Amino acid sequence: MKIAFIVDRFPCISQTFILNQITGLLDMEYDVKIFAQFNPKEEKVHSDVEKYRLMERVRYFDIPNDKNKRILKAAFLVITNFHKKPLKILKSLSILKYGKKALSLKLLYIFIPFLDQRFDVILCHFGSNGILGAYLKEIGVNGKLVTAFHGYDMSAFISNNSKNAYKNLFLNGDLFLPVSDYWKKKLIRMDCNEKKIIVHRMGINLGKFTFFERRKEPREAIKLLTIGRLTEKKGHEYAIRAVSKLIKKYKNIEYIIAGDGPLRSKLENLVLELGMGSYIKFIGEVEQNEVVKLYQLAHIFILPSITASNGDQEGIPVVLMEAQATGLPIISTYHTGIPEVILEGKSGFLVPEKDVEALVKKLEYLIEHPELWSKMGHYGRKFVEERYNIEKLNLQLVKIFNASLTDDMNILEELKRHQ
Repeated sequence: MKIAFIVDRFPCISQTFILNQITGLLDMEYDVKIFAQFNPKEEKVHSDVEKYRLMERVRYFDIPNDKNKRILKAAFLVITNFHKKPLKILKSLSILKYGKKALSLKLLYIFIPFLDQRFDVILCHFGSNGILGAYLKEIGVNGKLVTAFHGYDMSAFISNNSKNAYKNLFLNGDLFLPVSDYWKKKLIRMDCNEKKIIVHRMGINLGKFTFFERRKEPREAIKLLTIGRLTEKKGHEYAIRAVSKLIKKYKNIEYIIAGDGPLRSKLENLVLELGMGSYIKFIGEVEQNEVVKLYQLAHIFILPSITASNGDQEGIPVVLMEAQATGLPIISTYHTGIPEVILEGKSGFLVPEKDVEALVKKLEYLIEHPELWSKMGHYGRKFVEERYNIEKLNLQLVKIFNASLTDDMNILEELKRHQ
C-alpha cells in the first residue's frame, strides 16, 4: 500500500502524533511519502526523523512568497512538466473553476509534486490540508482521500473562514477521522456524512514511556510539570496563577514549564510580577528524550487547556497520554475531547476552563493526599494501554484504509463499533 501524508510542516517537534503514524506504517513495511507546506527548521528534531531517514521521503510544496518569483517558477514548472499531464496542469490553473486558488498558483504548486506519483491513500492531517486534498482529487490525483481532524481545524479555522469551509471536502472526501467523539458530533452538525466518519484517536509509543510509582520522599520538593507550546489555548496563565496561590501555603513546590511559543515573554513577565521566579521555571523547547526525563522527575502533571480568544481549541493533547503512561496524576480541564482521555477522579481531576480557584483546590487535594498518586497513576497507565497504544491504533488505521480501498462498508461499521 502506498500512502501519502499531507501536513502543514515537517519535521515538527510538537506533532509526534503524526510522526508516530508515519514510523508505525513504515515498521509495517508500507510505502510512505510526506508532502509538507514548509520546513519549520526547528532547533530540536525528534530522533526518529533521522532513524527512519524521513527527510528522504519529504517533498515540500515550496511556494515562493514573492509574487514575481512565484510566477517565474510556475512558468518553469509548466514548461518542464506540461507534456506529462497537460489536461491536469491546465485544470490546476483554471481560474473559472478555482478562482483565487488557481490565480495565486497555489494549486499548481501543490499538484506538481504529485504529478509522477500514484497513491492508494492520501491522508491529510488537519481539515485545512483536507481541503487541499479535495482539490487534488478534483484535478485528478488518484487515491482514497482521508482527513484527520484535530483541534484548530475544528475551531479557529472554521471561525476564521465560514461554517461551509469544508463543504467541498465533505463532498469529495472518502473518510473523515476526528480524534475524539466530541469532534465527531461537531462534524455531524456541520452536515458531514456520518457514514464516512470514524473516530480514530492519536496514540503514543508506550515502550518509550516507562511507568513509575509516584511517591514523595521526606523533605522532597513537590514537582509540578506542564509540557506544551506557550500559546493561549494551553492555559498556562491559569496554571501559573494557581501555583502562585498554592506557594503561599506550600513553600516546597517546584513548577517546570517546558515548551516554547509566542506567549513566552508574557508568561515569564507574569511569573516575575507574581514574585514566583524562584519557584516557576521555563526551560524552553524539549525533544522526546528530555520529555521522558521530565515525566520521571515530576509528581503531578498540569494542563489547563482553554478556548482561546480567537476560538482555537485543543483536540486531545498527546502529552496527557504520555504523562498518564508514566504514572503521573493529571489535572486538566473540561475542554473538547479531554474528558475522553482523563477520566474524572480516576486518573486525575478536571476543572472548568479558566477557573483558578478550582485548579488550586484540586492541586491542594493531590498535595495533601499523595497516597492517590500511585492509584491514579496505575489507572492512567492501564487506560492509555487500552485506548491510546499507537501500535494498536496503527493496525486499526490500516484496517480503515483497506476497508476504504475495497469500499467494504461492513468492515467500516464493525470498526466504528469498536472505537
